[in-house]
Amino acid sequence: MSQYQAPLNDINFNLFDVWQLDQYWQQQAELQELIEVDTAKAILEEAAKICEQQIAPFSKNADARGAQLNDGVVTLPEHYYSAYQSLAEGGWTGLSGDPEYGGMGMPKALSMMVDEMLCSADIAFSLYPGLTAGACVALLQHADEDMKAAYLPKLYSGEWSGTMCLTEAHAGSDLGIMRTTAKPSADGSYNISGSKIFITAGEHDLTTNIIHLVLAKLPDAPAGSKGISLFLVPKFHLDTEGQPAERNSVNVGSIEHKMGINGSATCVLNFDDATGYLIGEPHRGLACMFTMMNYERLSMGSQGLGAAERAYQNALAYAKDRLQGRTVGRDANKADPILGHPDVRRMLLNIKSINEAGRTFATWVASLLDKAKYDGCKLSADRANLLTPITKAFMTDRGLDACITAQQVFGGHGYIKEWGMEQLVRDVRIAQIYEGTNGIQALDFALRKVAADKGEVLQLLLKEIENEVNAKQNAASATLLPVLTQLQYCISAQLAKATEHQALDACDLLDAVGYVLYGYMWYKNLAALDDTKHSADFIAAKQSTADWYLRRVMPKVQAALVQLSADGSAALLLTDEQF
Repeated sequence: MSQYQAPLNDINFNLFDVWQLDQYWQQQAELQELIEVDTAKAILEEAAKICEQQIAPFSKNADARGAQLNDGVVTLPEHYYSAYQSLAEGGWTGLSGDPEYGGMGMPKALSMMVDEMLCSADIAFSLYPGLTAGACVALLQHADEDMKAAYLPKLYSGEWSGTMCLTEAHAGSDLGIMRTTAKPSADGSYNISGSKIFITAGEHDLTTNIIHLVLAKLPDAPAGSKGISLFLVPKFHLDTEGQPAERNSVNVGSIEHKMGINGSATCVLNFDDATGYLIGEPHRGLACMFTMMNYERLSMGSQGLGAAERAYQNALAYAKDRLQGRTVGRDANKADPILGHPDVRRMLLNIKSINEAGRTFATWVASLLDKAKYDGCKLSADRANLLTPITKAFMTDRGLDACITAQQVFGGHGYIKEWGMEQLVRDVRIAQIYEGTNGIQALDFALRKVAADKGEVLQLLLKEIENEVNAKQNAASATLLPVLTQLQYCISAQLAKATEHQALDACDLLDAVGYVLYGYMWYKNLAALDDTKHSADFIAAKQSTADWYLRRVMPKVQAALVQLSADGSAALLLTDEQF
């Protein structure tokens, strides 16, 4: 596997040229004293060093060793401890945390770029700080002041870590039928009993305490998802000084034997009258937990992009070094680097064009979240909400595509462990599954986001993009404008369909929107190029990559549109026995 190098040039290009977020930061009272361009670049450079030097070189070792359970104690790959300590000491575990409780207060757009680098370095390792950050978001928005003061500073500092405990063996994503119970105690706490599966970072010795956010049902809970409450269950009780004391009644039953992310301790957790504390209102737990789940869905997008970037770098390095065959059109007696072969160039450009559009897209979604937070902008919040399932599903689908394509560049060597490509394929595969499968994301997009408001938020966004692309035309405009029009007509047609057909079409609709929005990302890239700021090579590479995406990748929209216009009744008419 080649040495990972964080794509800082492209990250900075997206932050400061495409979206010009430094200008936005300086307009916000909460941010202008915390961050400007030099500070942001310094943060990114230091994060890159940790990822490049302390995590990425050892990801293969972490995969081979994995998380191990012995006598109820989970231990992790050896280098995880020093790497995590470096993250904690540098403040990375609280990068976007509220400064009132010890966080650094950085914007989401910046932390999203750090997330990508961590995922490129080692997805399994990234999950430990990633789950903690999500837990902090949920606590900050829904916990009472005493709970926030007791737990957030330790979570932000990295001394403690967090988890999200939703799934049960019989329930899967159908949380309404969960069986975990919460019985009130006289002191105001609750006794939590039940078993949860697939709990990422559920048990380990990386931190001195683990704070579990657990969904459970009170004795008087209404049936279904409306009866779920959220509880904080610490691994260790806190003493009078707020330090870990005796062990709570939560224990690891086993570690899941997984296809990939072996360094991640994915656990079965058993709660046996464990002491927990209610977060938010009774029976409102699912809404509270969705705060964390939406954060994690954005992180899944970072996993897709991070793995794809690492895969691209590996495949490109291999293609430059591997001598095999003769380049088409040449008559030579010696082998050429396979980078000269047209099919290899096709595969690499497919990955590169998707990755760079994905980075622009991720920056955009994160900036919308920042504007919703700092400006209280409802439109930005609505758009971030609309784009969250696309971030999760489209970016992880394309991430797996990229890793498989990069593996193909290696030929037979891509199937061999020593090159690291099969690990990337295995590791990124889970990103399409957890935090709600991509089919669930597509249903969320089609039904809860688009159909629920009759397409208002999406159609307004597409119309604004169309007006922008028309008003300030560049090399992307002629290709992008027709598909924008076609997509708007398609959405109107989808809204006229029966709900079961909208559900049937959901994945194709999400893909169609995703490919069009990535086309818009290339429009934004081209619009940001400036020969007084960017080198001739950088500009030429962007222009050629944009041209490839617009001419050779974005036509996938047409296939999706044809599928969406076709009658899919066969899937609904086939009986269960006929499948």
